[in-house]
Amino acid sequence: MLTRRHLLSGLAAASALTATGAARAADGRRLAITIDDFNIADGALMDGAARHRAVLEALDAAGIKAVGLVAGKYVDNPTGAARLAAWAEAGHLIGNHTYAHSYYGGANPGDLGADIDRCAPLIAPYATTRPLFRFPYLAEGRTAETRDRMRAVLADRGLHNAHVTVDASDWYVDQRLRERLDKDPGADVAPYGDFLVRHLLDRAVFYDGLARDVLGRSPPHTLLIHHTLATALFLPKVLQGFRDAGWTLIDAETAFADPVFQSQPDIAPAANSLIWQLAKADGRFEARLRSPGEDGPYEKPAMDALGL
Repeated sequence: MLTRRHLLSGLAAASALTATGAARAADGRRLAITIDDFNIADGALMDGAARHRAVLEALDAAGIKAVGLVAGKYVDNPTGAARLAAWAEAGHLIGNHTYAHSYYGGANPGDLGADIDRCAPLIAPYATTRPLFRFPYLAEGRTAETRDRMRAVLADRGLHNAHVTVDASDWYVDQRLRERLDKDPGADVAPYGDFLVRHLLDRAVFYDGLARDVLGRSPPHTLLIHHTLATALFLPKVLQGFRDAGWTLIDAETAFADPVFQSQPDIAPAANSLIWQLAKADGRFEARLRSPGEDGPYEKPAMDALGL
């Protein structure tokens, strides 16, 4: 006979199982892809059209929608506009990365608003454009005063900071790859892909661990990579590498809906990954932070040792 006590016990047990399942789901590591710059010029091994097609095919095969943070100077021409249109037609988001891709972390940062406004009409026509903005070099201001002025520029335009949570040096791997191809056009490129996967996974694990300690949870992460030859060649391997390591790939729009991306850490200079900034503002994690958070020289010894 089912009594009220039995019913309540059953509901409590079901609730506990549901809560456990939710906790396990929340504990899972999630990653969205964000791609900066959109400098899709012709180069070694692939012309710009082939590079862009390879990136789109990799994202489509993975079943995810990324966001492209576009520097206007790279798409301010018919070829660039056509490639951006193909990006939007595939359902990927578009955000503003300024026109000139200048550095706004110096003593005389210049007119950020004008740089944003010059890019805006180039990306406005596309249905997937969103009010997302990413600072070039992730540099938001050298002092608290300039940082707040930069943030006000975004607020005045209704833009949201498209923060990176997982920063990396994919651009440096690409630089080394292209330097090798300049010297030896027939070089084996596979080791560069293997290194890139290891590097990105290493940085993702680092920032996820830091996030868990700072936030008490694993947020949906946004990985920063660039539209380069290395990305075109190795993105399928990168995405599979993350899946094999237990990460769930998610859409960029899903990631940016998390409240953590509304954070405005009170640090100066304001730069690096959002997780780095939050850890810096917290004050307990200085021993785990390097400045800059990521840079080519950190990866140089390992690549040198491997002959890459």
